[in-house]
Amino acid sequence: MESLAELSRQRRKALRLTQAQLAELAGVSERYVRLVEAGKVSVRLDKLQALLEVLGLRLRVELRSPS
Repeated sequence: MESLAELSRQRRKALRLTQAQLAELAGVSERYVRLVEAGKVSVRLDKLQALLEVLGLRLRVELRSPS
């Protein structure tokens, strides 16, 4: 399974957006986009949702089966 960092970076590039353009469209800082793509941020769900919406992605929570 791809990480959030890898998936968001790949999708941004597929949409031919720069990090600055993505940040502006999502209403977040360029620094935040860089941190997400580097996998180095504890994300706020509201900011992450805005970023994913621009990328055409969604966050899904699923119930795990008991181990």
